[in-house]
Parts: sequence; C-alpha cells; structure tokens
Amino acid sequence: MMTMRSRFEPDRQLTARMLVTMFLLGLLYVVFVAALIVLLKSVVLVVVIAAGLLGAQYWYSDRIALYAMRGRLVTREEAPQLHGVIDRLCATADMPKPRVAVSRMDLPNAFATGRNADHAVVCVTTGLQRRLEPEELEGVLAHELSHVAHRDVAVITIASFLGVIAGLIVRFAFYSQLFGGRSRDQNTAVALALVMAVSALVYAISFLLIRALSRYRELAADRAGAMLTAKPSALASALTKVTGDVARIPTQDLRTAQAFNAFFFTPALGPGTTVANLFSTHPTLERRLEALAEISTELGETA
Repeated sequence: MMTMRSRFEPDRQLTARMLVTMFLLGLLYVVFVAALIVLLKSVVLVVVIAAGLLGAQYWYSDRIALYAMRGRLVTREEAPQLHGVIDRLCATADMPKPRVAVSRMDLPNAFATGRNADHAVVCVTTGLQRRLEPEELEGVLAHELSHVAHRDVAVITIASFLGVIAGLIVRFAFYSQLFGGRSRDQNTAVALALVMAVSALVYAISFLLIRALSRYRELAADRAGAMLTAKPSALASALTKVTGDVARIPTQDLRTAQAFNAFFFTPALGPGTTVANLFSTHPTLERRLEALAEISTELGETA
C-alpha cells in the first residue's frame, strides 16, 4: 500500500467505507474458498487457482484495463496538452504523476487504474478530449487523480476480483452441467449445482458491496476534484455534456465498455430506473450536480 500524502482533501468516510468493504469482502472470500474446498475436495487446486487469479488481477489490472479499452500509453510529445494539464494538477496536489494513456474511442470517458501511485494510469478517450473545453477536461482529470490519491483505485480493483471469479465459476459450472451432465454421476451433478449456488450467492453479495462503495467514491472524487481546481461549475458542465453525449453512442460500443463502469468518470450505460439506481456504479447525474452546486456555494461563502 502506498503512503502518499497529497493536497487532495482527505475523506474519512471514504476511508472507513473502503476498510469495511475490504473486510467484508475478505471474509466472504475466505468463506467462498472454504466452501469450494469442501465441495470440490481439492485444497491445492482451489488455493492455487484463487491465488493465481487474484495476483494476476492485482499486478496486471492496469494492463488489462488498457487492453480492454484499447488504450495506449502516450508520451509528452504525442499528447502535450493532456500531459500539461496533468502536470499542473499533480503539482497543485503535490502528488506523483501517473502514467498517461489515450484510448481511441468515440465514447466520451476517462478512468484511472493501477495498484498504487507508482503504477497508476490515467486514461482519456479521444471522444472526451474532442468534446470538452480545457477547464472541463481539467475538472475530469482532477476527479480521476483524486481516485489515485485516495487509493480507492486499488481497493475497487481488488474488491471487484471476488465478483469476477464467482461469475466465472457460475458460468463454468453451468456449461459443465449443460454439456457434460449425462456422463457424470449424481454426486458430481449435485456438487456442481452447489458450487453454482454458492458462487451465485457470493457474486450477488460482492456485487452489492462494490456498487455501494463505487457510488460513494464517485461523489468523493467529484468533491476532491472540484475543491482542487476551485471550479465545481466546470466539472458539472463536463458531467452534463458527457452524460448527454454517451446517450448518443451506439449501444454495441457502450456494452463493450460496460464491464469497466466502476472505473469510468460516468457510466457507459445508465441505470434508467429508480430500482436500478440501487445497482448502479455511479450516483445519478442529478445527485452529482446537486453535490457540486453545494460545493460551489461553499466556495463562494469562503471567498
């Protein structure tokens, strides 16, 4: 874990929520692995696979995200404006500069990923750069840098692992039942059904825990980014513009990116209904704009 201190406003509620989420997910992970060992009767196999997948997601999360989003690291010569904005923000925040990447996608978005400050990456799509004014882009980048400073990028990366592995096991067990059911005895079929049930339950619990943390961390990043730039209206403008433009992106492109919703500045596909908001990775646009309006008033009162 990094011990970075920056000028980003600390958020004790975010820290507390991250600790509670990681504790509950860690406990759930131990129970999950223990259940798989009992059902599959293979300690070594389960432990090796679980440890290997967790290690791969932790160490290579930045590369996986960049590959999936067609992102590429860029030099200062290739993207001078982008590097210039990040340089200024990092100097203002007194934090190490992350690597800078660009994704050649029309989807207007940005995300930060990486296991710590030394391996962090901030990626911006060409669609976002094309649509935003300089002050709006600065607000979005300040938002993403706050994720790195608050260390919630690493937490959300690790936290999402349990849901990923549980989901993979559900699919594996389902297809094993579907295509190999006739050749297996009844005990094996029952074991596979139990594995699927336990995995589905673990996936559901981890899904809800991660969504709750993700929604709060986005509000915390909005606040920290707005306070750093002292321009909450610019961030609000970027949010409104990006959310409106995402609705005009082809659905197929949005679904390709939806797996990384928890990392994005705005979700690739919005929840759409009140009930679905409970399962969203982000607060509603109205909630985020309301919070930014409060910050604008707060800064005005201070001035």
